[in-house]
This record gives sequence, structure tokens and C-alpha cells, in this order.
Amino acid sequence: MNLAERDLQVIWHPYTQMKTALPPIPIVRGEGTCLYAEDGTKYIDAISSWWVNIHGHSHPYIAKKIAEQLLQLEHVIFAGFTHPGAVELAERLLAILPFNQKKAFYSDNGSTAVEVAIKMCLQYWHNKGEQRTKIVAFKNAYHGDTFGAMSVSGRSAFTAAFDSLLFEVEFIDLPNGNNIEALKSHISHLKPHVSSFIFEPLVQGSAGMIMYEAKYLDELMAHCRKEGVMLIADEVFTGFGRTGKPFASDHVQTQPDIMCFSKGLTGGTMAFGLTTCTQEIYDAFLSDDKMKTLFHGHSYTANPVACAAALASLDLFLEQSTQQNIDRIVAKHAAFAEKVKGHRSIKTTRQTGTILALEWETGDNTSYFSGLRDKLYQYFLNAGIILRPLGNVIYILPPYCITDNELDYIYNTIGQALDDI
Repeated sequence: MNLAERDLQVIWHPYTQMKTALPPIPIVRGEGTCLYAEDGTKYIDAISSWWVNIHGHSHPYIAKKIAEQLLQLEHVIFAGFTHPGAVELAERLLAILPFNQKKAFYSDNGSTAVEVAIKMCLQYWHNKGEQRTKIVAFKNAYHGDTFGAMSVSGRSAFTAAFDSLLFEVEFIDLPNGNNIEALKSHISHLKPHVSSFIFEPLVQGSAGMIMYEAKYLDELMAHCRKEGVMLIADEVFTGFGRTGKPFASDHVQTQPDIMCFSKGLTGGTMAFGLTTCTQEIYDAFLSDDKMKTLFHGHSYTANPVACAAALASLDLFLEQSTQQNIDRIVAKHAAFAEKVKGHRSIKTTRQTGTILALEWETGDNTSYFSGLRDKLYQYFLNAGIILRPLGNVIYILPPYCITDNELDYIYNTIGQALDDI
């Protein structure tokens, strides 16, 4: 019995209809941009394994730092205790985040980083004696799969079974030149009841790499700030260089009150989450009254091994060569987008930093469950490329170490697919 057969005997995979899905591809090794299957097939990981891997697979520097940490301290309870890695990581990250971020709260994945942010905002107003319980979010948002994160995400097929159990959220359109004044007026109308506004800055990833302009986000954020509405930037996806700058929030002048991180935080090495906040939010929980405590935690909060991975990833991220690679990918993407934008099979092309999205022309059928999605997915797998379409949207989101030759091969294969499919 091979690995895929053994897998199907015991495992339930994410986002997978197990009755109709093809057997999983057994991956046994990774190196740089590539993954290697049990049968020896090599795949270019053009989506960074669900957007997490920013430096390449099995990076020797990260592996070395993790191994050293495992021989020193693998874990310690983080309530009442601390350790060097957690302190150093918080110090170093806060130093490169927007200047108003002053405190770091560790968790274990993107969804829980968002849960922490939501609880911080709601309890902030509770601790101040104000009943502000409404949250504003964008339509089509995705913030995670736990219940709080699902609640502030757009309603879809993925939440349908739980919709009646999710708390009410005020969903608004993405801002643009035509609706920005109406959105600001709407926020002002809701002001007495709104605790916070949560958003994916610049790019709504899971919605199909939907992109919007920083200047209108900035204007909306500034208005929320004026109205006393807390700002939560979900940078789980956009953080650590994906938008061309270190963080998507670096594209705007108004800074968020809370920021959420995961995915690239450890360079794709292991699960880890982080929520940062302002001093003002932190201070609202300081009290002789223990009922004003933020009652949230995880068994593996601030795990020392994960901190070691994150510190090693941060070392690599801050190297000049990494920014040069980011700039190179941005330029290569732009040139390819320009080359294919007039193709009869392309509806639109979208780019923000290292994120390039190509929307296939399919008329009105843009469903995640369309046959085109499966056809495209298999086409690229057959060519040795991992691209996981979002409905009729193909996106390229590679590790920063990807070579020009690898990018050209991906572009050329997409070009061929445009003619074949």
C-alpha cells in the first residue's frame, strides 16, 4: 500500500470533498521552490504552499536555528513565564511594524490571531463601560475558519452550515472613488455601536485575489479613526513582503490599532500566530479588577521552537537580497501581465507586489466549484506546477527564492494553457 492509499484509510483533508477528490499527492521532500513526490515527480510550488513559504522549503538556516532551539528548550507555559525567543521576537517585530504597535500577543495560527484581535476590541469597550458590539468588515472577506473569524468573513458556501450561529456583522463594499463618501457616512451613522473595522489591506486573498487602492483604504481608515472606531489589519496573508513592502499597512498613512500575523511569520516552517496592538488598547486591560483581564490563551502560546523559526525567518527577510528578490518578482509579474492582458481567455489581470492574479474569461460562471477550476488545477500539476485556482482565478505567489527560469516556465505554461483551455 503506497502513501496515498494509507492516507485515505485514516485522514480527512481540508477543503476537500473526500468522496470525489483524487488521491492526495504524497510529498516526501522539499528544497527551495520545489517539492518532490514519492514517485520522484518534481513540482514548482508557485503558491508557497497556501501562501506560507517565503524563503523556500527546508531552508538550512531556519532548520539550523530550530535544531539548536530543540536542544535548549522545546516549550514552557507562557502564563507566568517567559523565554528569550518570545521577548526577542516581539522586540524585533515591533521595531519594524507601524510605530503605534507596542504590545505582542502570541497564539498559534491566523484564525486565532484574528480571534484575539476581535476579543481585544470588544473587551476594550466593555472594560471602558461602553456597549460597542458591532463589527464592520468588507463583503467577500476571509479571516479564518474559527467561529469569530468566520463571523467577520463574508457569507458563502463555506459558512452556509453555520450562518445562523455566526454573530451579526455590518458588511460594506470595498472603497473606491465612487463610494468612499457614502461609506464614510455609513460609518458615522453606525458609530455609537461600532467597536471595530477589520479588513484585509489591499488584497482579499481567498475571495479571488480581489485588489483595491491604498488611497481609498487610507481615507476610510482615517474616517474610522476620527469616529473612534478601532482598526484591525489582518496581515496574515499580506505581511512579510507580499505586497512589495514589508507590510501592506506600509502603503497607507493611517495606521491600524491592531495587526494580525501568521503564514509567513515562520517562513512557512510551522504554525504560529501573533496579534499586536497599541498601548491604549493594552492599558484598557490594566486594572486591579481581575475581571478586566484578557482571558485568552493557547497551550502552545509563544512556543520557543516556533519563535526560533520566526526569528530565523526574520533574519532572512531583512537581508538586502530578499528585498531584491521581491523587487525582481514584482517586475517579472508586471511584464508577464502586460504580455497576456489582451488574450481572449483573460478577463482581467491584477497585481499587488509579488501577487499576480489572472482571471479566466468564463462568462458568468466564476464559482469555486466550476469545472474549469479542476481542469486548470490538473493541467498545471501535469506540467509540474502547483497552482491552486480560486474558481476562475489563477494566481502566482511564489517563495522569494524562485529563479527567473522557474518563473518563465510558469508564465510559459500559463500562456500555453490560455490557448489550450
